[in-house]
Amino acid sequence: MIDFAAAHAAIQTPASKVAPPSDMKDLIVRHDQGLRTRILDIIRSVEAAGANRPAYVFDVTAVKILPPVMPTTMLNVAVNYAEHDREAAILLRDQIAAGPMTLGAALPGTRSAPGIWERAPDDKRWNPYMFIKLPSTIIAEGEAIRLPPGRTQVDWECELGVVIGRQASRVPVAQGASYIFGYTIQNDVSDRGGRGDTRYGTDWLVAKNHDTFGPLGPFITPKEFVADPQKLTIRFTLNGTVMQEANTSFMIHNVYEQVMYASHIMTLRPGDIIATGTPAGIGSARTPPIYFKPGDRSVCTYERVGTLTNPVVGS
Repeated sequence: MIDFAAAHAAIQTPASKVAPPSDMKDLIVRHDQGLRTRILDIIRSVEAAGANRPAYVFDVTAVKILPPVMPTTMLNVAVNYAEHDREAAILLRDQIAAGPMTLGAALPGTRSAPGIWERAPDDKRWNPYMFIKLPSTIIAEGEAIRLPPGRTQVDWECELGVVIGRQASRVPVAQGASYIFGYTIQNDVSDRGGRGDTRYGTDWLVAKNHDTFGPLGPFITPKEFVADPQKLTIRFTLNGTVMQEANTSFMIHNVYEQVMYASHIMTLRPGDIIATGTPAGIGSARTPPIYFKPGDRSVCTYERVGTLTNPVVGS
């Protein structure tokens, strides 16, 4: 781990004339305006030092890791893997009129959402579905997921997070990649206990937005290190037992379609995050169900992006 400010002051190269970033959002905005070159200069200098580690280089275990960015807007994609559609339909069958399991296929009568999602004639998928995950849910690597008082059906959803790199409004799918800075991990912790009635169907505020229900990180991997975000292995373990194991190739709507869809509803800003949905393997769909309990250890891994680890504690 490199203290960028200290390294920037100590290492003199032509690129050292660039102003250091004030925070992660500033780094994202100016990454291609000199900061990437400066970062590479610093990394080369540290590598050249070998065992003579400069004072501004630390073991990762010696520092407290914070959330990699605090987004203005954090969006999550609901049921974006076919097999998760199957288990979600089973889960909701006794709670609301969830309709048949479709494995992501559109039901008869599905239409375009004018100005947001125009369906191609041969597109058999349902339309994307997003909801807001509040920034107040965010915690960092190693911080504890806190089970709210009285809520006993709290579940995991291990998701790839897309980090927006520049202001995005009404982005075409073909240009989606150019608006992405990089990738991180989010655990979309979910309260399956419901609100006590069936008013308006499901309640995304109760289900998704308790404090600590948005573990994020541990880092942001720039997109140049992720050759294809649709070819990444996924693994989630609970106390060392594998609960989710899949690949991002199984997504119903890919990351570029998600950037397009979201940016046709709102303007996305640098540092905003789209969490791209979870594969099958949630605890609530198992027989019997498995829910988080105090003392659990949650570990979410995406190939080439990282591993996000969080303990679970009681209220």
